[in-house]
Amino acid sequence: MRNIEPRDSVNHHRRRLFGAAALTLAAAQLGTVRPANTQAGLALPAIKPGSTTSFGPLKQVDAGDVNVGYAEAGPASGPVVILLHGWPYDIHSYLDVAPLLVSAGYRVIIPHLRGYGTTRFLSADTLRNGQPSAVASDTVAMMDALKIGKATLAGYDWGARSADIIAALWPERCKGIVSVSGYLIGSPEAGMVPLPPAAELQWWYQFYFATERGRAGYDKYRHDFAKLIWQIASPQWKFDDATFDRSAASFDNPDHVAIVIHNYRWRLGLAPGEAKYDELEKRLAAFPAITVPAITMEGDANGAPHVEPEAYAKKFTGRYEHRLIKGGIGHNLPQEAPQEFAEAVLAIAQSS
Repeated sequence: MRNIEPRDSVNHHRRRLFGAAALTLAAAQLGTVRPANTQAGLALPAIKPGSTTSFGPLKQVDAGDVNVGYAEAGPASGPVVILLHGWPYDIHSYLDVAPLLVSAGYRVIIPHLRGYGTTRFLSADTLRNGQPSAVASDTVAMMDALKIGKATLAGYDWGARSADIIAALWPERCKGIVSVSGYLIGSPEAGMVPLPPAAELQWWYQFYFATERGRAGYDKYRHDFAKLIWQIASPQWKFDDATFDRSAASFDNPDHVAIVIHNYRWRLGLAPGEAKYDELEKRLAAFPAITVPAITMEGDANGAPHVEPEAYAKKFTGRYEHRLIKGGIGHNLPQEAPQEFAEAVLAIAQSS
């Protein structure tokens, strides 16, 4: 285990069946499934990153503006954990995390965000909106559709931002959160404040996306672009082609480019959002505190833009802890360090 430093068609059908069997077997090999809350401080078995290579058959559910594609594992009656991915990644970031949590008795749900994988808009007329409040609202709508009143939420990158937003705006729906890179709530106004040159350099792709050339370039080279981001954001992660290709297939979603470009342009104040989210954005612009139990995490080799935990720790006013994961762990922390990520999720899920 790495050091943790706490701080306060037929072929398609067959592939899906094999995937379901693989995920079930992975959980079974990790240990006997027990009810999640029967043992305080329940320890998770060890898993080697990359051990699991497929989910079972994905499910679909209408939720708000989209039909969400999601992976699900674990007992239907178990307490719910929702795992949220980032850009440019997808649900496969949680291949190894899911069986760990299933082994502890949890029902694990991992949705494709709007613009990824099998998630689709229900109407051709809906704005392909990537603003963070819209992305987070999809998760709440999915919970409503699946009749999930309350869940533990965990994520990184866009997923961590959604977890933060839900915890801040709908704390009654959130048992607690695990958020990689901490407090990621922002606003276009805050995004317009200039940073020192070295910090601005890290956001090169955001400026690229602000141009039409950038939109066309990302559309044409989205797989090469994503691989470059993976390499920059996790410079010590030696992922193979099979690992990357599993996630890259999700970027072939017809709305992917539009969602990504809108997200980054909105954050710079260069693209409008939707009026129905104005009240949510007004509340988020005040940078509300997160009152639910929370663990923030960071890898010691994260090459993506991020700030030190001291800069955001006071935004978490409930039970709070920060964990620094050592051993060359980059931005995609749950895929690079699934053991440590799952342990943090379990700690939050069992916190009350």
